Amino acid sequence: MSNNTLIPESKLPNLGTTIFTQMSALAQAHQAINLSQGFPDYDGPRYLQERLAFHVAQGANQYAPMTGVQALREAIAEKTAALYGYQPDANSDVTVTAGATEALYAAITALVRSGDEVICFDPSYDSYAPAVELAGGVVKRIALQPPHFGVDWQAFAALLSDKTRLVILNTPHNPSATVWQRADFAALWQAIAEREIYVLSDEVYEHICFAPEGHASVLAHPELRQRAVAVSSFGKTYHMTGWKVGYCVAPAAISAELRKVHQYLTFAVNTPAQLALADMLRAEPEHYRELPAFYQAKRDLLIDALSQSRLKILPCEGTYFLLADYSAISDLDDVSFCQWLTKEVGVAAIPLSVFCADAFPHKLIRLCFAKQEATLRAAAERLCTL
Repeated sequence: MSNNTLIPESKLPNLGTTIFTQMSALAQAHQAINLSQGFPDYDGPRYLQERLAFHVAQGANQYAPMTGVQALREAIAEKTAALYGYQPDANSDVTVTAGATEALYAAITALVRSGDEVICFDPSYDSYAPAVELAGGVVKRIALQPPHFGVDWQAFAALLSDKTRLVILNTPHNPSATVWQRADFAALWQAIAEREIYVLSDEVYEHICFAPEGHASVLAHPELRQRAVAVSSFGKTYHMTGWKVGYCVAPAAISAELRKVHQYLTFAVNTPAQLALADMLRAEPEHYRELPAFYQAKRDLLIDALSQSRLKILPCEGTYFLLADYSAISDLDDVSFCQWLTKEVGVAAIPLSVFCADAFPHKLIRLCFAKQEATLRAAAERLCTL
């Protein structure tokens, strides 16, 4: 009997299982403390949980409007105005998505055409490039160098061409834990003002920013925001990564195209969760206002606990990640070192090279500090034995 199984030609032939899945599985197999994947090991606000149960019991269990529940879009518009001095139109400019990853995918798919070039800063979050490739675009990368991972704006200008369609940036930046200043947005605008180039600003860690000036958003820049999509994540803000609710803010014309993709990708997002989040934004705005201090305490605890180790800690201005240089400990490449660390020391981390398309020679690992105090202390104790 002939085998009639058809094997599709892969659209993403170079893509395997993500490093996050691999390291979490390895951590589980070796009972290691998991500081690899970026998720909290504690729960989100009680009020938010209660509001979810309330709305489920009230029968809010059918489809939400495609663009998002009205109350949530209005609350997002008000929050944006309070934080960034700009109030988007809740009806035409705000779209609720199934997590930030969907917002990123919908924006890239809506804006990038076959043959378009998309500029990306490496190291970069791993969902950007596959979405660009699926859209038929070509990723052009600029390597950011440790320890400050700043953008070389001359190199950026040199990379621009008539084919450049989109710039993808991320601040606070995963994995480098650095943040953009207003001057960076000014430099970006100066470089692209005369060209037809869009901006996709991944700002999922907007409330986990320790810079004295606070978070600089693309939405606070009057010219850039007219051609930008800003992406945010309730999962990051409320310690509820499993809820998978995010949103994006973009001018009406861009939002209209983005929503065409969203409509046939997920159509609409979990209704009771949206209503609960709308209640939370209005009732307890202090939660996201106090988040920088909440996470800075965890960051400082881990840095202090590692002060006696042989790891060299890099500056951390945002996100819930910390970079550590292990060159004083081992000559292994970062992927091998992370595997060894998980199996032999019992701490799982993420190698930085997986965020880069080109060779990344630095010996850096990423540790997640969105963990309970006891978890962080136990991990640090093991790392100090190195």
